[in-house]
Amino acid sequence: MSTADFRHIAFGGGPRNCERLFRAAVSAFCTLSRPTKRELAQLDDLALGLFDAVPAEARRFAAAALSECDPAPRDLVRRLAEEPVETSAPLLVRSGALSDVDLIALIGRHGLPHAKAIARRDGLNPVIAALIRALVARAESEAEIAERTEPEVDALEAIRCQLRDLMQEAPPVGDPAESGEAGDEQPTPDPDQAYTALREAALSGDRQLFATTLARSLDISAERTRRLTSGIGYADLLTGLCALQLTVEQAFLVTAAIFPAKVVHAAAIRLFIERYATMSTEVARKKVEDWRCKDRPEDRQPVAAHSVATAR
Repeated sequence: MSTADFRHIAFGGGPRNCERLFRAAVSAFCTLSRPTKRELAQLDDLALGLFDAVPAEARRFAAAALSECDPAPRDLVRRLAEEPVETSAPLLVRSGALSDVDLIALIGRHGLPHAKAIARRDGLNPVIAALIRALVARAESEAEIAERTEPEVDALEAIRCQLRDLMQEAPPVGDPAESGEAGDEQPTPDPDQAYTALREAALSGDRQLFATTLARSLDISAERTRRLTSGIGYADLLTGLCALQLTVEQAFLVTAAIFPAKVVHAAAIRLFIERYATMSTEVARKKVEDWRCKDRPEDRQPVAAHSVATAR
C-alpha cells in the first residue's frame, strides 16, 4: 500500500484519523535504528501530506520526537522548524538536520523568538552565535529607547500628521513647473519591502526572478543584475544590498541563497560579515548610480548637472 493510499484512508476517517496516522508514522520512524533513504522519503511524503490537517499538539509531538533522530526526514523537519517557536523549539535546539544556512534563514524569517531558541544549540557556529547576540542587543536597545521616548509619542504622531498633510498638498514630483530638477533624484526604496521581495525571489530558486526583482529595487537594468548574480563572486551583489540598507543578517540570507558555495564554512561567513560591516551606504549608492548612468547613457548629463547643482 502506498503513502497516497494511507493519506486517502486518513482523510476519509476525518481529522482525528489524520492525527492518529500522523503520530503513528512519526512514532514508527523513531523506533528505526538506521532508517534508509527510502524510509526517510516515505515519512516526508506521508507526514507532509497530512501536515495541514493535524492540530498543533500533533506537530509539537513530531518536533519533539524527531529532534533526537539522526538522520531525520529533512523536508518534514524544515516544515516543522517554520512553526511558532512553541512548536519548533526542540528542533531548533537539538536537530542535526538543520544546517547553518537553514538556521540563518529561519532567523531571517522569524526573528528573535527563533534566534533565542537556536542560541541554545550545542556547538553552534560562532558566527551565528554572534549574529544572535547582535539581534538580542539591538532588540534590547530598541526596547530601552522606546521606554525613554514613550511620553513623546503623542507629539511625534502630531508631527507625522502635519508632514502627511504637507505631502498631500505638495505638487507632483514629476511636474517640471513646480519641482525643477528634483525629478532626477532616485527614490530610496523601503529596506523592509526590498528585503521581503529579494528574500522570496532568492529562495524561489529562480535566478531570472531574482535578477528582475533586484533590478526593480535598485532601478538598474535586468541585464546588469544578471551579471551581478552570475559571476564568480558576490562583491557587486553586496554593493547593491548595502545601497538598499539591508542588515547584515538580511544580506547574508540573500547572498547565501544566490551564492551558497561562497558562504558554507565559518571562515567564509566571518569574512562576509566583516566585508559587509565595513561597507559605506553612501559609497554603495554612488556605485549604483554609476551603474544607472552606464545602463542609460542618455541620463549621464542630467545626473551630472544635478550633482553640480547640489554641490553648489
